[in-house]
Amino acid sequence: MNDPGARVPEAFRRAVTALTTARPRPEVRLAPLPPPRRLAPFAHAVGATVTAGEEELADGRFVLLHDPAGDETWQGDFRVVTLARADLEPELATDPLLPEVAWSWLTEALDGRGLDRREANGTVTRAGSSFFGGLADRPARAELELRASWTPTDPDEAGAHLLAWCGLLAQCAGLPPESNGPAVTALPRRRGPRAM
Repeated sequence: MNDPGARVPEAFRRAVTALTTARPRPEVRLAPLPPPRRLAPFAHAVGATVTAGEEELADGRFVLLHDPAGDETWQGDFRVVTLARADLEPELATDPLLPEVAWSWLTEALDGRGLDRREANGTVTRAGSSFFGGLADRPARAELELRASWTPTDPDEAGAHLLAWCGLLAQCAGLPPESNGPAVTALPRRRGPRAM
């Protein structure tokens, strides 16, 4: 919540409870984050990391915004704003279909849980780094970054939206899907720890 003196609307309270009780797969660790202060009167933020053993494979943040007066651009009074990042094998980063495929992972994660939404927007960015001079011994690295926002039609399903996003994050990290549903191609894991 942004204004400690403001009365918390019951709908936002229920949505936050749904977020705090959501339990993603074991490789995804959630932790509270300070919410953004200027995007909406009420906000709740969660950070996530995906790990395999000691290796961090992906990270991101999930923010739930609420404006009781509604927001015309949201087409509602709640908004989800997310960021997902994962390192890629450099060869995969050059695939021309990668942005469309990564965006489809998000829509399929939401559809797979039967979650309705409005005004879904986002960007998929891929970046590559090569190292020179004193850093020349480091291998080239590439990163996928997916930023997305959408308006959930039912804020009581906020926990399910978080779990769908956690599924997307796990997929970006290259983990196999949890269910025995249709075959899904996972990204190959990156080779080593993230370079600082």
